[in-house]
Amino acid sequence: MKKLKVGFISFAYRGHAAAYLHHMVNMNNVEIVGIADSNKTRVQPYIDQYLLPYYEDHHQLLETDVEAVIIMSENVFHAEMTIDAARAGKHILCEKPLGISVQEMKKMIATCEENKVQLMAVLPTNYSSTVVEAKKAIDRGEIGEIIAMKGNNRGSFPGGWYVDKDLAGGGAIMDHAVHIAGVMNLVTGSKVKSVYAEGGALLYDKEIDDAGIVHLTYENDVVAVLDPSWSRCKSYPFPVDLTLDIIGTEGVISIDCFNQKNEWYNDQTMSGIWDYAGDDNPAILIRDFVKALLEDEQVSTTGEDGLNAAVIAIAAYESIKQRRTVHISEISN
Repeated sequence: MKKLKVGFISFAYRGHAAAYLHHMVNMNNVEIVGIADSNKTRVQPYIDQYLLPYYEDHHQLLETDVEAVIIMSENVFHAEMTIDAARAGKHILCEKPLGISVQEMKKMIATCEENKVQLMAVLPTNYSSTVVEAKKAIDRGEIGEIIAMKGNNRGSFPGGWYVDKDLAGGGAIMDHAVHIAGVMNLVTGSKVKSVYAEGGALLYDKEIDDAGIVHLTYENDVVAVLDPSWSRCKSYPFPVDLTLDIIGTEGVISIDCFNQKNEWYNDQTMSGIWDYAGDDNPAILIRDFVKALLEDEQVSTTGEDGLNAAVIAIAAYESIKQRRTVHISEISN
């Protein structure tokens, strides 16, 4: 059986990277070549557990016979690392947001095309069975034409580099808008035309946005609103949510991506706990990525998909700054 040789570049998104690594070491069609991260401390447990080679510089990993890399760095480094990997002839799976500016994302996509490698964007919620089944129902015409959507992707305050604008490129809007925007783009089959947003540091004493409301108008005239905030308190029984109401001319579909859960209580935690028992979206995404590369197929969430989701967050920040509606065409050149 042919094996895909895969390497990891950075474990800044430690939880995501650890989940992908765990799945891949148990796949019989994958060989893990190694992990590259300038911060050895955060990857040492995984190097030790899986007996993997370590590279301090991602260029060292790219000099090996690795065929594909998974980039899990701080957001500000996504473009640089993707372009380096593409020029080395490696396929890429890049964590969201794909980039922190439209210009750098366009360069990432163009460089991958020039070097004939695939670029897949991490949009794991698109693989949720609730989203997949909703998309099928919409395509069958069960709610008529979509006219509006209301979505939430709210989490708890993450701390660390996530709240450092120089590394993350933004706060809660950058962190959470991309996930729900990816789902909205998928179900509408359209692109966002304009964005109006309000947001700022409303919940925590940090100089970065922790809450916001983002209003969208699509090219096909669908209107939408989303809440991408860090508004979940520490005692909330689940770290994140992702819900979406899709209103059509003939019906409504309500999506709750993390509703497949067991709920329990005890006196030690002094709060309810939701034990998620639903789809393993990272596992589905990883298997899809590997399958596409081994079978020479198009990856399902492309660099363009990643750009179209991330541009919503970028436009939202511009809208907040200018206090007006921003058209995507204004920031795309």
